[in-house]
Amino acid sequence: MKIIIVGNGKVGSSLAEQLVREAHDVTVVDTRDESLRHIADILDIMSVTGNAVSPVILREAGAADADMLIAATNSDEVNMVCCLVAKNLGTAYTIARVRNSEYNDILPELQQNLKIDNIINPESAAAVEIARLLRFPSAANIETFCRGRVELMSLRLQAGDFLLGKPLYALSDQIKNLSLLFCAVERQGEIVIPNGFFVPEIGDKMYLVGRPDSLDRFFHILGRYTPRVRQVFIIGGGKITMYLADILNRMGVHLKIVERDPQICRQIHMQFPRAMVICGDGTEQEILDSENLTSCDAFVALTDHDEDNFIISLYAMQQQVPKVILKSNRANYAGIARQVGLDSVVSLKEITASYILRLVRGMHNSQGSVMNALYRIANGGAEAMEFAVGADTRHLGVPLKDLRLRDGILLAVIVRGQEIIIPRGSSYLQQGDDVIIITRGGVLTELNDIYDESGTVARMTGGVR
Repeated sequence: MKIIIVGNGKVGSSLAEQLVREAHDVTVVDTRDESLRHIADILDIMSVTGNAVSPVILREAGAADADMLIAATNSDEVNMVCCLVAKNLGTAYTIARVRNSEYNDILPELQQNLKIDNIINPESAAAVEIARLLRFPSAANIETFCRGRVELMSLRLQAGDFLLGKPLYALSDQIKNLSLLFCAVERQGEIVIPNGFFVPEIGDKMYLVGRPDSLDRFFHILGRYTPRVRQVFIIGGGKITMYLADILNRMGVHLKIVERDPQICRQIHMQFPRAMVICGDGTEQEILDSENLTSCDAFVALTDHDEDNFIISLYAMQQQVPKVILKSNRANYAGIARQVGLDSVVSLKEITASYILRLVRGMHNSQGSVMNALYRIANGGAEAMEFAVGADTRHLGVPLKDLRLRDGILLAVIVRGQEIIIPRGSSYLQQGDDVIIITRGGVLTELNDIYDESGTVARMTGGVR
């Protein structure tokens, strides 16, 4: 596909890298020539220097016959106008990043009038992800499928966990009878799709997928269940904080918010009068201690500086705050954070990239099965996808034990009506099902890509109940 990205910031460059990896024809437009030269040296892309609001610049970038334009500059207004100009020039599909909450009530009207096919708000999506983690603090990460009926969670194994030192097939019936699957393991930077002989070790990050009530029961049995948080300490008063405060306020959670800008503090106080707003530098230990950080159930670091988020989150973890979440857009910082035990890391560029990649793959495969969700897990080393099974899906009604799946592919869950099925060899797909696929390496654009048609030996790949 021919894709134009407007804005070469953190989100734009991350998208360009991923789309080039998936063999798309990418052109990046930005006003900063030096920034474009840098990315062009790294990636096999075209670049155009200039203001993408200009029809001349967009025409030079190829908007007349582009399949998609993604407008991801720092200005909502520029992004929306870019989409209008590109659509008038002939671009087939447009996506605008719109972050200002003031536009929320008129987004449908804006989409129609400015010919925007899709709008993404990364800050709002990040707030939803953080709120989800706060609803279930025991998990390091949570992703949802099938309108919340299936969840994927992760946890880091610790000394004393009953999973350690024995193969998964030897787990008790109490665990095996739960509607869940051990679908992936991250160990020292390597991603494994486990089979029954896999032996978990201390430090492994285990990914489980299944019914929410079964996952809840698993954490109870493991002794890791944590009640819902009631008091949250937030550092930083930016857009994510405003969206998150709105969600948590409706949940009845008590908030402490530290922000150094007095004007922003006043705005937060006016919008959320029940929240305790502290005007000060949240990176200073004296403020954290004086505001009784250790009495909170959760700590969320949302400053504009990844380094500050990392350091103050480490301090919160050392003070034994039960749940610590931080925002980081730098992959190397996120990796370091996870190595030291800070597993709940939220990345705006990862959220945006996953959302747009799903749209791109859906357009690329417009005639095949529909991809309803895509999440990059295990620090991008694996992906979890939700597909709808259609009439064109091959091997309908054939037991999975009689099929060959490609290496690194796991068919993790089948959702059939109200039934959540953890697949066995006798399970099969039928039209109307929704399925969740875990893949390690490679790119899936449609459900039929999971099959290996090169041989006749029947097998299923990985995964343990």
